[in-house]
Amino acid sequence: MEALLRTTAEGLPLDTVLSDKAFRTVQALVHERIGINLTDAKRDLVRTRLIKRLRVLQCSGFDEYLDYVADPANAGELQQLMMAITTNVTDFNREPHHFRHFRDHVVPVLRQRVAERQPVRIWSAGCSDGREPYTLGAVILDAIPDAARRDIRILATDIDANMLDRGRSGRYSAENAGKLPQELASRWFERTADGVEAGQDLRTLVAFRELNLIGEWPMRRPFEAIFCRNVLIYFARDLQAKLLQRFSERLKPGAHLYIGHSERMHGPAASRFEQTDITTYRFLPSTGSVQ
Repeated sequence: MEALLRTTAEGLPLDTVLSDKAFRTVQALVHERIGINLTDAKRDLVRTRLIKRLRVLQCSGFDEYLDYVADPANAGELQQLMMAITTNVTDFNREPHHFRHFRDHVVPVLRQRVAERQPVRIWSAGCSDGREPYTLGAVILDAIPDAARRDIRILATDIDANMLDRGRSGRYSAENAGKLPQELASRWFERTADGVEAGQDLRTLVAFRELNLIGEWPMRRPFEAIFCRNVLIYFARDLQAKLLQRFSERLKPGAHLYIGHSERMHGPAASRFEQTDITTYRFLPSTGSVQ
């Protein structure tokens, strides 16, 4: 009876440990599925995230849970595992220098494209719950008030279906909306009892889609800007280089790529970019680039 009382807040035994073997299995699954490198330093985080799934499924330990995941009949749980592991840190106007650069250097190009009746596409890769693409949309609407009625779209992708659902809802608590510039909030968001909700024009601009960055990319049109911030750090360096190369192949000449504050341009794609601001890179025109 005493042993039964020694349980965690999750209702699992205190000695429910993530063994070396179980951790290696999780590492392999995550790397194979979504390309993320889980270092040994992430072991406690992995245990904390996955123990919630053990509770939901009433598994006695990690070995039983991983056996459950390995069963083809439970394919949906593998996706639940991935969503539990991936980190969703986001905010409105996060790293504001990027949005200032976007406003000052990319938005004028977008206005020209609109005047020429050309389509405009922006990509928020790893968009989490939508705060990044909605910030971009608000910046665009400030400069092009009828953007929602033009051929302008922001593609917002993430591997986490739960985060995408939150983004589609467009609803954020007052705490989450705290860093949203007041002038943008008042024009393009609506106040709710407990926070804000994206207005209809913003919702029209942003399209949420589930996408694994190391999988196939179905998008066909090139982008005027790609935001992929604080995502590359979770991948091995060689995979980072491959993703940077793939991003370069999806940008229009002169378009910009924005990456996270601790990330750097490297690999074969580096020669195709020039740095124009903090972790901001312009794709250089050359023969054979996407038009």
